[in-house]
Amino acid sequence: MKTLQITAVLLVTLLFLNFKQYNSSKPTLYLVGDSTVKNGKGDGAGGLWGWGDYIGQFLDTTKINVQNHALGGTSSRTFQDKGLWEPVFKSLKKGDYVLIQFGHNDDGPINDTIRARGTIKGIGEETVTIDNMITKKHEMVHSYGWYLRKLVKDAKSKGAIPIICSPIPRNDWQEGKVPRNDKSYGLWAKQIAQEEHITFIDLNSHMAQKMEQLGEAKVRGTYFYERDHTHTSAIGAVLSASVIIDELKKSTNTLTKYILASPKIILPAKKKVYLIGDSTMADNKNEMACGWGMAFANYCDTTRVEIINKA
Repeated sequence: MKTLQITAVLLVTLLFLNFKQYNSSKPTLYLVGDSTVKNGKGDGAGGLWGWGDYIGQFLDTTKINVQNHALGGTSSRTFQDKGLWEPVFKSLKKGDYVLIQFGHNDDGPINDTIRARGTIKGIGEETVTIDNMITKKHEMVHSYGWYLRKLVKDAKSKGAIPIICSPIPRNDWQEGKVPRNDKSYGLWAKQIAQEEHITFIDLNSHMAQKMEQLGEAKVRGTYFYERDHTHTSAIGAVLSASVIIDELKKSTNTLTKYILASPKIILPAKKKVYLIGDSTMADNKNEMACGWGMAFANYCDTTRVEIINKA
């Protein structure tokens, strides 16, 4: 009996080791970026999501792993300065992918007591030396392009395949149009991709086009929230991810072989809020005498909750 138990344990151990080896042999898509890639802990707190939370649903995850290492509030500089790139770099192996998107936070102050996350504009080699007011350390700050270039070169040195995205557009509108950043961070991201001969995805421009097709009234409060012009809802994050996938399909990047032909996108389940009461709450089939429950949904985030009036 004891011999059988030992044999069973050995078999289970061997099976586990073989599974682990097989699983680790799959390539991994690493995502690095700011809060528009992963908001908070990536659990939809406050109804906000990043496109990195949904891009895996467009991919065959039986053949490729997806790891979202993005962190809100980071710039191309602070993502590296905080040591967030280091574990990704150490884990990279030949055939992995690194999808990079920064820019939203690079426009901030280079040195202050709040975040000190800005970078020098452009893609040049110029630097500025500071005594960081937050870390209290002497620091040399480089250009936005320099930090992107470093990520790309680091990935290549491991045999991984880097891809650069321009930052998603903000939910700002001017006469029915969404402003592009094709003369700043979007342009500089493209220039680095061209210099390094890697895939560039103009997420900013193509997502802006999609937003304009939907129209400002539909985008506000659905794909973005009225109170937030930068971070997307779940459906907005899916839109961003779908744009990336559509642009990848047009490229020669080998990541395309992992894209599902018919992905099934699962959005977070809505919580149900039931209203129970009398005629002061109910739909009384009379516009002059409807209960307050009829207007209640107008004050709720209906992308996350479903209001059911049973009064």
